[in-house]
Amino acid sequence: MHKTGVHPLTAAILLASLCLGGQSRAEQPPLTRDMPIQEFQNKADVPPYDFDAPPQGLFRSIQFSESFEEEMGFRRTHEIVPTSPTEVFRPDSPSIFIVFSVYPHYESYQVQGVCYPEQVEGLDPMKPVAQDGMYLALEDESGYLKLFSPPGGWRPGKYKVAIHIGWQVNQANLIGTMRFTVAQKP
Repeated sequence: MHKTGVHPLTAAILLASLCLGGQSRAEQPPLTRDMPIQEFQNKADVPPYDFDAPPQGLFRSIQFSESFEEEMGFRRTHEIVPTSPTEVFRPDSPSIFIVFSVYPHYESYQVQGVCYPEQVEGLDPMKPVAQDGMYLALEDESGYLKLFSPPGGWRPGKYKVAIHIGWQVNQANLIGTMRFTVAQKP
């Protein structure tokens, strides 16, 4: 306190307030009419995500294959690479592989695939015939899912594989769908 009984900082604030004409508070924005939410929100020119197409964003590549090989990567990591990539498999194929590579990530997660008979005579398209999952640790940048042949082998027809990311399979973590065909190859 000074001799006047007013603190210097208080005096400076009062002086600034007087100089500004008493408008030291922020002015309120003007009110607008009731606008439809479509006009009010920021519109993005982003196409909708297609969950019925192969997954995007997380995967560098993802494809069906008859088998895979493990190679030493340039960072001395094990990389899974497809051999004999195809989308048409024989009915006597013991298993069908989905080989993928992913972008670097900061958390471990699991990739899961659930195979449904989309257009296969005599099979319910809502009942899965195969399923597999792979845990990806922080250092993993590639992996595979192995769909074992159902009892009696693969029936000719079209199959779809729902790809999920997470520790359990549900609609909230579906990120895409891939399709393959089982037929006699020429």
